[in-house]
Amino acid sequence: MLNDKKTINAWCLYDWANSVYSLTITSAIFPIYYQNVAVNASGGDRIDFFGVEIVNSVLYSYALSASFLMVAIVLPILSGIADYAGKKKFFLKIFMFIGSFSCIGLFFFTGENVEWGILCSVMASVGYSGSLVFYDAFLNEIVTEDKRDIVSARGYSYGYVGGVILLVINLATIQMPETFGLADAGIASRVAFLTVGVWWIGFSLYAISKLPENPHGRKPEGHYLTNGYRELRKVWRQLKEMDGMRKFLLAFFFYNMGVQTVMYLAATFGSKELKMEASKLIMTVLLIQFVAIAGAYLFAYISKKQGNIRSLAIQIVIWIGCCLGAYFVNAEPQFFALAAVVGLVMGGIQSLSRATYSKIMPKETVDTASFFSFYDVTYNVSIVIGTFVYGYIEQVTGSMRNSTLALASFFIIGMIFLSQVKLKNAATQAS
Repeated sequence: MLNDKKTINAWCLYDWANSVYSLTITSAIFPIYYQNVAVNASGGDRIDFFGVEIVNSVLYSYALSASFLMVAIVLPILSGIADYAGKKKFFLKIFMFIGSFSCIGLFFFTGENVEWGILCSVMASVGYSGSLVFYDAFLNEIVTEDKRDIVSARGYSYGYVGGVILLVINLATIQMPETFGLADAGIASRVAFLTVGVWWIGFSLYAISKLPENPHGRKPEGHYLTNGYRELRKVWRQLKEMDGMRKFLLAFFFYNMGVQTVMYLAATFGSKELKMEASKLIMTVLLIQFVAIAGAYLFAYISKKQGNIRSLAIQIVIWIGCCLGAYFVNAEPQFFALAAVVGLVMGGIQSLSRATYSKIMPKETVDTASFFSFYDVTYNVSIVIGTFVYGYIEQVTGSMRNSTLALASFFIIGMIFLSQVKLKNAATQAS
C-alpha cells in the first residue's frame, strides 16, 4: 500500500542501519586505525601484501576502487534477476549480510594480518554499495511521486542521525578505553567495527521485514539468469529512448564525481593542507553530518516550490563555489565554515538526486531495481574516476588545492547536462 507510514518509516530505518558503515568505517575511525596499524616492522608505510611491497595508503585506495568496480560489474545482472523474480528483499538481505559481517570481521584485523583487513574492508564496501540499489528501488513502490522528495530526504536524515549517534559512542570509547573496560584505543577501535556490524544487522532485519515482499506479484518461470538478463536488456532499450533520463544520468555522473570525492577526501585535505589534528577532523565530519540533515529537508522544500531540476542546479552552483573556496582556504575557521556549507548541499543533492531519478522512471514500470542499477553503477564509477583524477592532479602538481579546481570543472559539466534535461512533470522541472 502506497504512503503507508509504517512502511515508509521501515524504509528510512534501513538508512539509519547502514549509514553507520559510511561514517565509522569509511570516514572517521577505520582510515585512522588502518594508517596506524598497517605498517612495517620499522613503523614505515611500505607494507607487504601477498608478497608485494606497497604503500599502505595506496593499497587502501586501490582496495576501495576495486570494491566499487566489483559492484558496478555484478549489480546490473542481479538487479535484472531481482526484478524478474520479485526478489529485491532477498538481494537486499544478501548484500546487507555481506557488508555487516565484513565489518564484524574487521574486529580481528590487528595490522599483522593486513590481507584479512583489506579483504574485509573490500567486502564491507561491496555489501554497502550493493544493498543501496535494492533499497533505492523500493522508493517507487512505497510512496507516490509527490512525496518522494521528502521521503528520500527523511531516509538520508535517518542515516545521518544514526551514524552520528554510534560514532559519538565509539569515539567516547576510544578516548576513554579504560572506562569501558578496554585495554587501549586500538582494541576500542576494533570494538567500534564490531558495533557497526551488529547495529547494521539488528536494525536492518526489522526494517527489511516491513518492506513489501513482491509488490508486483512477479511469478518467475524458467532460468533466473537468462530471464534476468532479458529484463535488464529491456530496461536498457527503454533507457536509450528516454532522452531526459540519459542526460540526467550524464549530469549525475559528473556532479557526483565532485560530491563523492569531496566527501571521501575532505578530511585528508584538512590534514595535509592545514595540518589539522585528527580530533578536529572528526569534529568536521560530525559538523557535516548535522548540517546535512537540514540540507536534505531544505532542498526538498525548495524542490516543492521551484522543481527538482532548479533545486539541483542551485546546489551545483553552491558546490562550485565550495570547490573554488577550498583553493583559498588557509585557516581552520575557514575550513569549518566551508565544511558547514558542504554539509548543507551534501544532504540536499544526495537525497534529491535519488528522488529526481525515481520520478524520471516510467510510471508503470515494475523493473525498479534494473533502472536503479544504472543509477548506482553511475554512482560507483563516478567515485572511482573522481578520486583517481583528484589523486593524479595532486601527484602531478604537488598540491591538493589544484585538485579542488578540477572538482569545480566536474560540477560545471554536470550543470551543462542538467540544463538539457526536460521533464514532462512540471513539478519535477520547475514551477
